[in-house]
Amino acid sequence: MKNGLNKILLAVVIVLLVVLVVIVGWKYIAGGPSYYAVYLRTGDLYFGELSTFPSFSLSHVYMLQVNSQNQQNPVSIQKFTNVFWGPEDSISINRNEVVWYTRLASDSKLAQLVQSNPSLTPSTDTTQTPTAGTSTPGTTSPQSGK
Repeated sequence: MKNGLNKILLAVVIVLLVVLVVIVGWKYIAGGPSYYAVYLRTGDLYFGELSTFPSFSLSHVYMLQVNSQNQQNPVSIQKFTNVFWGPEDSISINRNEVVWYTRLASDSKLAQLVQSNPSLTPSTDTTQTPTAGTSTPGTTSPQSGK
């Protein structure tokens, strides 16, 4: 009886391991990273690689910057680590604050921008300190692709 139970338990563990390997392998074989847009109740919009387990979080984070004073490019994308207070490249999000989230198409302009310039480092001087009402160093317009 005990020997039969051990065999069944071993078979279940092996099947679970195979399923886990297939899931992890499929994620890496399927292509590059999948980027998501996450919109919060605060009105903030973040982009990055989404993880829902063990907690809701984004890594390789980008954020939407609105600059109403710039008529040519009032909206820009900024690498989260480029803001002046220097956060790490991940953010934990309170799931209750999420209004919606969606996966970005791999051929979307934002996904292409992030893949071609992952740090979104501008070609201009980045030693400036941000001032109220202006965009901070490290911003890039999705239209310009810089």
